[in-house]
Amino acid sequence: MMVRASKIIRKSIQNFLNNYHSYASTAALLVFPVSASILLSQAALNPATSPVLQTVHARIRSLFDAAGFPPSLQFASLLNLKLAQTTCAYLLTLPFTLTFLIAAKATVIRILHRNLSAPPRLNSLIPTTFLSILSTHLCASLFVLSANATAFSIMFITTNALDVVGLSASHAALLCLSAASAIVYSIILANTLVACNLASVVAGMEDCGGPTAILKACVLIRGRTATALTLALPANLGMAVVEGLFQYRIVRVYHGGINLSIVWEAVTIAYIYSLLVVFDVVTCCIFYKSCISDDDQLSWDDGYHYRIAAEVVADEGGSPKLKACTEDQTPLDGFNQPPSLTCKMQLLTTHGNCFLFKPICLEHGYLKVNFASAGGIIDTP
Repeated sequence: MMVRASKIIRKSIQNFLNNYHSYASTAALLVFPVSASILLSQAALNPATSPVLQTVHARIRSLFDAAGFPPSLQFASLLNLKLAQTTCAYLLTLPFTLTFLIAAKATVIRILHRNLSAPPRLNSLIPTTFLSILSTHLCASLFVLSANATAFSIMFITTNALDVVGLSASHAALLCLSAASAIVYSIILANTLVACNLASVVAGMEDCGGPTAILKACVLIRGRTATALTLALPANLGMAVVEGLFQYRIVRVYHGGINLSIVWEAVTIAYIYSLLVVFDVVTCCIFYKSCISDDDQLSWDDGYHYRIAAEVVADEGGSPKLKACTEDQTPLDGFNQPPSLTCKMQLLTTHGNCFLFKPICLEHGYLKVNFASAGGIIDTP
């Protein structure tokens, strides 16, 4: 698992550096407003001075009290404040997320998917990729809300079970419950966020949005959860460090006055945060391609298949003719003569006039090789 994750991270770094100018432009033009809104919203949501945060915190705490969570449960107290901060920050940054961040994800996905050397124009992203990722993002928000509700339901059932057996007053039992609740909640939330991030990539790569993209992401991530969590760790740790740096270097020294040095440092920190957001999308795209490649290999290994390479050559009369070889360049006898079966080939990759393809079905009759390409289908008897 670690070897696979490190390989994907290396490929992500290599791709990020190879297309640095495109990604840097995307970070500066599209991601920067989102990063600035996130950092400023966190700075503004001070529990001691923000009346909006205090109101939301009081409402969430009343919900937890009505659900029967004991006031001495430490994890519930910490979760109340964190949920209030997350809710307020989400609402404050929602306009930027639904516009700039979605456009940035669509741009990065198009660069990776189409192998573009420059960011595509925004008007080419709106009809398909942008709308697919937008609908997926909205459904993912509901998915995250459902995951939180599930975690709270588990905590509610566990807390009431302790109350029934008479352990709700035990400090040791509440301490164990807090630790277990923190672990379970972290696992549920981490898996949900990883699946939602992958769903955005699926929506952009396959032009499908909404619940379909989330379902495909959950199927792709099955059996690869540890790898996905490991891949999400570097960028998220980096963003957490940048958020702490912003609090230490900007918020701590801000006393109502604005000078040029503070503004320049804040812009630099927000730009670093933007680069980390772009790198996280790149890593998710590379992971998606790795999952698709693994699924293709599994379908390849399921049953009797073989690989052959075909080269278009000219015969004596100058007409094009297929020359087929196995991967070790051994000619296939009788390839250009009608054998006793038909074998449809699925094109895997091309390099010049050489094609790498595989059989996808066998029928009785004669040999017909179907080459699927951007120019259409070429049937060669």
